[in-house]
Amino acid sequence: IRFTMWKGLWLPSCNSLNCWPEDTPFSYARTVTKAESGSVNIGKIEASPHIGTHIDAPFHFDDAGATVEALDINRYIGGATVIEVGEGEAITLEAIESYRIEGTTLLLKTKQQTERTVFPESIPVLEKQAVEYMASCGIKLFGIDVTSVDAIDSKTLDIHHLLYERDIMILENAVLDEIEPGYYDFVALPLKIQGADGSPVRAALRYRGGFGDE
Repeated sequence: IRFTMWKGLWLPSCNSLNCWPEDTPFSYARTVTKAESGSVNIGKIEASPHIGTHIDAPFHFDDAGATVEALDINRYIGGATVIEVGEGEAITLEAIESYRIEGTTLLLKTKQQTERTVFPESIPVLEKQAVEYMASCGIKLFGIDVTSVDAIDSKTLDIHHLLYERDIMILENAVLDEIEPGYYDFVALPLKIQGADGSPVRAALRYRGGFGDE
């Protein structure tokens, strides 16, 4: 795909999104009609902050970590590299080190089609050596097209913690179905929600070039 316009990475409809079993699913309801108010329709949204494409604040997995309103939004704007690694059980150092990484965001595409309605039983997980390599490349934001950077059944969340220790923020559930590997301009701003452990984002990419371009 070659495009100069911004390309969205979010799921097209929030209403049918899967969510973690203990999370609050997305819902929207109109609470006041225009006829009732005399001027406007008014609605109410209820959802987990980890619905759809979202960022994790460090507070999500560390009681002493920063909450969303304290995060530097510059982490979520800038140059990005997109790499396709396939659907294996582990994402290894070898899977990413052969690419020249540019920018401060790295996005990993692990599948060709995003499943929007069914919560996965398992997902590929980064090996620790891959995290160390990303840190050495100056990555400040890591994004992936699955629901977590750790295994579904993990309670220790080792990769969450290792990314945080290496000063790398986390973006999960990016929709990379139509995105080819290469270099992009990137934006995915979180909402400034006081005290929140995460936030939905409307992520988008603008193509800059492929790995084989001069």
